[in-house]
Amino acid sequence: MSLLCRICPAGLLLRRTLGLCAGSVLLGSRGLCSDASRWSSVPNASVGSASPVSLSYDVFDGKGTDAPLVFLHGLFGSKTNFHSIAKSLVQRTGRKVLTVDARNHGNSTHSPVLTYEAMTNDLQHLLSQLHIGKCVLIGHSMGGKVAMVTALLQPALVEQLVVIDISPRQTTVRTMFPSYIQAMKAVKLDSNIPRSTARRLAEDQLRAHVKERSIRQFLLTNLVEQNGQYSWRVNLEAISEHLDDLLSFPDFNITYEGPTLFLGGTNSSYISSEDYPEIHRLFPHADIQYIPDASHWIHADKPLDFISSVISFVQS
Repeated sequence: MSLLCRICPAGLLLRRTLGLCAGSVLLGSRGLCSDASRWSSVPNASVGSASPVSLSYDVFDGKGTDAPLVFLHGLFGSKTNFHSIAKSLVQRTGRKVLTVDARNHGNSTHSPVLTYEAMTNDLQHLLSQLHIGKCVLIGHSMGGKVAMVTALLQPALVEQLVVIDISPRQTTVRTMFPSYIQAMKAVKLDSNIPRSTARRLAEDQLRAHVKERSIRQFLLTNLVEQNGQYSWRVNLEAISEHLDDLLSFPDFNITYEGPTLFLGGTNSSYISSEDYPEIHRLFPHADIQYIPDASHWIHADKPLDFISSVISFVQS
């Protein structure tokens, strides 16, 4: 299948999906080869269940020739979470920037499998299709774990690694994700109502289980309408089924020797001092920094500080 592409001036967004126009309903991709040998060091890795699927992605084209920046979002997020960040980074660095939807998120293919093995294979396949041999990989939360696994298994592919507010350990922070999933599944909306009305009614129904307005607004970015029917674009069944997998991290006895930045928020507890030994075991050249007054969603809370941190790191 060919890539949908066109020539654009620097900084202008290109919407692309492998083999399909961005925004289309994607059908699962099957029969693609996965790299089984790379998972030999990871216990209980089920290679046969991790065939790559088609990922939706956006490209912000820069004129520079340095390695592109590739952004991976967190659970319930999408490639659009980093659009404003991407535009700024293109302008300030000249580099090409990609933002990618994970499987079961955004406009990417749905699959009953949602593991770090599967998401890593998806990313490797996408970068291969785009002829990207080396990149700066930047991942937030769930996307940060995908980025870490990719760097450990395919170090030649990752020139530099940025991990946003997550560590390579079991996520022990008290998570509200199960209640979010339950609340989203319980939302009922009539057909053929205005989008503004649907969004207001959905937020009203979420409020009982999702107290923070900012979190409700974040979850509502996944509310979509098609032919008058409203639904969630994330695959709630797959997320629910694999939530324990997503909160864990595979065991590795290998290291990534490239430059690495772990960037946490001072108002978040996702990276603690207890994580430092494991971070430095797997990523011996890691630098751990914190952005003041930032929560788990650093890039949304403090975008200018976040951008400055990323630029300082990639240019160092």
